[in-house]
Amino acid sequence: MLPQDKLDQITRRFEFLEAKLSAGTSAADIAVLSREYSDLKPVVAQIAAWQQGLADLAEAEAMRADPEMRALAEEEVARLKDTLPALEEALRIALLPRDAADARPAIMEIRPGTGGEEAALFAADLLRMYQRHAETMGWQFQILELSETELGGVKEAVARIAGEGVFARLKYESGVHRVQRVPATEAGGRIHTSAATVAVLPEAEEVDIDIPASDIRIDTMRASGAGGQHVNTTDSAVRITHIPTGIVVTSSEKSQHQNRANAMAVLRARLYDMERGRADAARAADRKAQVGSGDRSERIRTYNFPQGRMTDHRINLTLYALAQIMAGDLGEVIDALVAHDQAAKLAEMEA
Repeated sequence: MLPQDKLDQITRRFEFLEAKLSAGTSAADIAVLSREYSDLKPVVAQIAAWQQGLADLAEAEAMRADPEMRALAEEEVARLKDTLPALEEALRIALLPRDAADARPAIMEIRPGTGGEEAALFAADLLRMYQRHAETMGWQFQILELSETELGGVKEAVARIAGEGVFARLKYESGVHRVQRVPATEAGGRIHTSAATVAVLPEAEEVDIDIPASDIRIDTMRASGAGGQHVNTTDSAVRITHIPTGIVVTSSEKSQHQNRANAMAVLRARLYDMERGRADAARAADRKAQVGSGDRSERIRTYNFPQGRMTDHRINLTLYALAQIMAGDLGEVIDALVAHDQAAKLAEMEA
């Protein structure tokens, strides 16, 4: 049975926030209160739906005392008893502790792994896949850094993705993505296996990560590109080195000012991700079930082109819809990963 006192406490807090926001307050307070209000709103909606279901059931059971209404009441009681478990499950999921970063935009980094030029071409395919997925979700997809090979492969791609629920859904994409197919560079028609690595980091704000000026070295340089088509003629590209960790970030758009901003955003995201990783390590060690280890060296997925299938190894999900997936239709895959993660967290809480 769900704890009624906890549900009442959440509802009272939501009503307090609603009144506070309606009464008007400072801009800084509004930002903080609005974030908490938005987080609680879907939870309170699930509480209301579950409590309404209980009230409807009690009313239907009371109607059974009326001989004229008994048959109708019995049908209603049966229907409500069928729907209440789903309402309770939805409420339990809504009450799960939320990742504070779930509502943030994401920084996505894609790099080729083993496989040479074919790995770079696959990295380019993944970049297009995520870009198309972002378009279907109504998210903003901004490429911050892109280094390409002569054949159109990707040596490195860094993108910022913003919109509702971006990090909450894309965080499951971190890891090694393996492809099995006949490469465009293969004359003999043999199937090759290669890989690319995807890292999805929550975007960090300046208040999250303090980076002293003494901890970074900023170098400007002339940008380089594949085939010389988009090579800048000025030293606008920026490379930032974080001295304590050795992290190096580059950005090579046309504006040096924008390149500094882009590179600092990526650096903050990487440092923030490192802090989160340290904080999560102890908790993750105790979890009995979870979606992957969070280790980006772990192989999470295989894309088999000859068979037209995609397999996610973390949840043993296989879909024979590779063309749709590569076109950005990732909904079914991510939904399954989210559901698996929620089930694991529920099991952990109830253990």
